[in-house]
Amino acid sequence: MLLLFIMASAVNKIEPNKGTRIIKTEGESVTLSCSYDSDSENVHLYWYRQYPNGEPQYLLREGARSNSAKHSSDPRFQSSTSRMLTELIISSVTVSDSALYYCALRVEAQ
Repeated sequence: MLLLFIMASAVNKIEPNKGTRIIKTEGESVTLSCSYDSDSENVHLYWYRQYPNGEPQYLLREGARSNSAKHSSDPRFQSSTSRMLTELIISSVTVSDSALYYCALRVEAQ
């Protein structure tokens, strides 16, 4: 069994969707999502993972409303983003994926 938590961190407005606890079996895929709101077109969305007593670890970055490329630290981590929603999709989850997950938003100057 796998236990995942999701939290939000933001400059503008971003917050996790659904429940904050997700339980999955190893090998399954899991989707975590956050809603966000910003007037800017230069929005970058980030996902981080934090283990107990550890520091947040960068997982993924995506330009939400621009053509900037996605960058992921692991091919199992993918994202899907619309104008108001970002999702982190983790394929083939393992016990080591049990952690607290953060979504974050950064707005760049135009």
